[in-house]
Amino acid sequence: MRRRKFITLLGGAAAWPLAAFAQQAGRTYYMGCLLPSPPNEYAAFFDGLRRRGFVEGQNLTVEYRAYGQHVDLIPQYAAELVKARVDVIAVSGDEAVRAIQQATKAIPIVAIGVDLLGSGLVTSLARPDGNTTGVSMLADEADGKRQDILIEAVPGLRLMAVLTDVNFTKAAKLDALQEAAHAHNVEFSIHRVARGEEIAAAIDSAQASGATALNILASPLFWAHRHLIMERAAAVRLPAIYFFPELAEEGGFAGYGPRRSQLFSEIMAQQIVKVLRGTKVADIPVEQATKFELVINLKTAKALGLAMPESFLLRADKVVE
Repeated sequence: MRRRKFITLLGGAAAWPLAAFAQQAGRTYYMGCLLPSPPNEYAAFFDGLRRRGFVEGQNLTVEYRAYGQHVDLIPQYAAELVKARVDVIAVSGDEAVRAIQQATKAIPIVAIGVDLLGSGLVTSLARPDGNTTGVSMLADEADGKRQDILIEAVPGLRLMAVLTDVNFTKAAKLDALQEAAHAHNVEFSIHRVARGEEIAAAIDSAQASGATALNILASPLFWAHRHLIMERAAAVRLPAIYFFPELAEEGGFAGYGPRRSQLFSEIMAQQIVKVLRGTKVADIPVEQATKFELVINLKTAKALGLAMPESFLLRADKVVE
């Protein structure tokens, strides 16, 4: 099957210059992590640090907190990491970033968020003030694009369900998505959750509403519970689109967005290394995701009985067969 590139370029993130600093021989560096999932799901991130000379168990010690299953404990985890007096904190998810910022004004923070500037987590991309830099996924823009992709992928779609994390997605974003859906003559069904144990019931409710497609909005909670979401969506036969292309490779129907592995292994790892080598946060510009990929899992589509237009499949960066 012939396929052509379907890559969106956003922003103008510049390539990083080589750091002018080097880590001190014999020193052990301390990094705190406040991330949605356990360490084994961030192998690419730790590999990115290793390739740049920082190896856990050798010259790097990691204080790790995974909050995806316990979002209510984010403030406690943030306080624990600050108390550990780490050299830098890696954090993902806007609420977790805010918790770390409230806990410390001194320890450098390297964050992955929806839109660090738009969310007010930094005040400048070129020279971030305070103690926070990082990378923006631009998830809000991608949520709308995913909706358009799902409308095209499911012929005759009349009612779309949206799974949203009330702790993460603003009402204004949902209003914009609903207006965009109506422009395509597609009705909109919103299913809100705040905790992992609410997800299965929300997906069942989406299916019961008569929806024939499901848009999973970007959320650390949904990443942490992605396998539950995939299994439940398959059980009720709802084609669902996810916020990372890797999720289609793991069995979801479709995924569109920046590669999670690249965000962590390339951009975040490089920013962390700059901090550890002595670069000031203000001299580490906030990066933005620039490469977005569409992955379609044809095997999952066939299991759902979904026949997609050939012209649509040709647009994908990757088709899993």
